[in-house]
Amino acid sequence: MTPQDPLSELRDIHLPETGGFWPPAPGWWALALLLVILVIAGFWLVRRHRQKNAWRRQASAEMAELEKNQVPDAQWFSQLNSLLKRAARQRYPDLHPEALSGEAWIAFLLDKAPGERIASRPVVEAMVHATWRPDTAGDPHQALEFARRWLRKQS
Repeated sequence: MTPQDPLSELRDIHLPETGGFWPPAPGWWALALLLVILVIAGFWLVRRHRQKNAWRRQASAEMAELEKNQVPDAQWFSQLNSLLKRAARQRYPDLHPEALSGEAWIAFLLDKAPGERIASRPVVEAMVHATWRPDTAGDPHQALEFARRWLRKQS
């Protein structure tokens, strides 16, 4: 180091220290906020969907119970009809299907039934009429199959 050389007193160029990971840049905060909003909205939508379709899970459980205890008597057909009426009340609350009976209930079921209404008519008539007749002409297997298809269509 010579006193006449002023450049010899200069130090090398040092780069500044890199910033740490905290605090994040504003863009990362916005992305985190957006992610939190999306998670909350997704949770809310799933919960709302589950609550809206709780009747369908309950109807499926009752259908399984009715399937285990298939007895071609008026009480069994009455339980199946009341299950369908509760499901219809949840799905179509403005039409008041719980107040329907007889031919009006048959027409409602067939109107909201999936395809083949003409082929399903004898099954539905037998299912509905079997609730008050002592001699049931309805077949529980056919009635359950119609009820399953009807409930599946109500999605």
